[in-house]
Amino acid sequence: MSSQSSYEFYGADLSKMPPLRAIAETLILDSRVRAVTAAEAYELACAQPDVSLTDMPVYPPAAKRLGLPEGARVLNNCHGRIVGRSANARRFYNALSASDQQKVLGDLREAMFDFQKRPLIKAHAILGLDRDLMIKATLVGGLDDAVNIFNWLANFTPFDELAEAYAKSPKLPIQDILIIGDNLWSNLDPFYNNHGGPQLALVDEGANVIFNLGMRYFGERKKGTLTLAWTSGMRLGMAACHGGIKEIDFSACPDAAAKQVGKRSIAFFGLSGTGKSSHTNSADNGGSLPAGFKKVVLHDDAFQIDCEQKVCRVWEPTLFDKTDSRPLGHEDWRYIISVMNHGLIEKDGKVLPLGQDLRNSNGRALFDRDLIGAYVNRCGFPNIICWLMKDSCLPPLMRFDSQPLAVAMGASLMTRRNRAENVPEEELQKLVFVPFANPFRVYELWRDVQAFVKVFDQGARGYCFNSGGFWKASDIDLRPIPLKTSLRLQTALLLDELEWEALDILPGAQIPTKKSVDAILPGYYDAYHPGNVENRAAYLATVRSRFRQRMVFLQSSDLHDKPGLLLSLVNALGVGGGEEEGGD
Repeated sequence: MSSQSSYEFYGADLSKMPPLRAIAETLILDSRVRAVTAAEAYELACAQPDVSLTDMPVYPPAAKRLGLPEGARVLNNCHGRIVGRSANARRFYNALSASDQQKVLGDLREAMFDFQKRPLIKAHAILGLDRDLMIKATLVGGLDDAVNIFNWLANFTPFDELAEAYAKSPKLPIQDILIIGDNLWSNLDPFYNNHGGPQLALVDEGANVIFNLGMRYFGERKKGTLTLAWTSGMRLGMAACHGGIKEIDFSACPDAAAKQVGKRSIAFFGLSGTGKSSHTNSADNGGSLPAGFKKVVLHDDAFQIDCEQKVCRVWEPTLFDKTDSRPLGHEDWRYIISVMNHGLIEKDGKVLPLGQDLRNSNGRALFDRDLIGAYVNRCGFPNIICWLMKDSCLPPLMRFDSQPLAVAMGASLMTRRNRAENVPEEELQKLVFVPFANPFRVYELWRDVQAFVKVFDQGARGYCFNSGGFWKASDIDLRPIPLKTSLRLQTALLLDELEWEALDILPGAQIPTKKSVDAILPGYYDAYHPGNVENRAAYLATVRSRFRQRMVFLQSSDLHDKPGLLLSLVNALGVGGGEEEGGD
């Protein structure tokens, strides 16, 4: 299904078109704003002073898809102080007071007045690769921002590539998405964010419009676009997912027990650095999957769950990955399309991008989806939902026997900030709540809660992986949780290898029994059992504190508009404390 133009959506009463959309549409339709293809944007980007041309080839199938010349080489776009996304720069137009709305509109019109003095270009893309969920999007930028337009077209799908399929799709009750990006905007008014430089991400989620002003980082264009795509899917009744999902078929396995499992889909929700991509994209879960399995990946970052049709649908044909663990010569470089904020190094007479975050943190790259092997544009409904957290009080794996607890833990997902974000250094070590691991949500939290209640009602089972470390003697003296251990536990979930017992400190939660988990990971049970931690009184006090924080977070959210829903989640978060709980 396809989206609607402004006239199609508002044509019955054009007076209902919101001002931000009118401002964006007016700029897009200016005849001086030239439409460019991916190949044209690539050529223009080569002339940008902040873009260097490396000797690493663009992955040939991707180059062909984008219409690039044979032998096209990877571009490296480097920024200054800001090398991550700036959530604090967001201003939600519909949440502003009437006076602030008028102020922002005046500032925006002035910004567009100045923007139009420069040569501008635009590009059209299609978001979504499944025929039943396609949205047209348009991005406008300056010639000085051609690299972001190229990367945006590479990240999504140039319109012409899917134009025929799009034209045959029935219309969705959703507007086309409009994105305006001006890297050179500056406004020192303290109303706007100025950490590293003036920035504004002005959002009208109801109008499907976002303005990225003063923002060079490509992640702002990508996530801004996805923010509106996720929200559009939510408006259509689908759950928005900042996560990865794969489907594994065991029906051809020689092992009889594995064969009996059949086909299963498993989804992972977490921020950068929590293991979301590692869990989703791992070729064989560290060698723990049985012989004969077949795996397909939908995506490792963004998808939508359609509970009515019981399918999941993808938005993008590429991966936008950190390269801190990809040295020179890593096999993944074969699939490269573009890089951002990388150092360069000369080897054997060739200039190559240098990953491993040597120039700065959060070096990023666009990779073709071929990197993950077999992939699909829609997959089955998730049998297993996994929240990925960094909370030292939690064991490496828990299962939720209570549906309200499964939802509550997702709604109060606790993690730590990371260097993909443009925040002060002291913020990086703080525990923060990011509901359902989606920092890009621009609508009420209760809508996500209702969506995931529906997902679990439809049969998904909830789990939690702790991807940080587990309390050994204190909140900073932790027992490591190796990725290989987590991947082996993932395989155990898929193959029903674990039996479960109640976790006394959290009613409704379960952990693997000693017999079942030690059979696959010898010594696991004793190493990670909450009853075996040192300084247990301090541990239990920290557990109670963390879960009180979760309760307070939910109680202070817009869930108070849905008191019954809120009460069910808060009640589910009540903790016990075992034999040593003591009083508050």
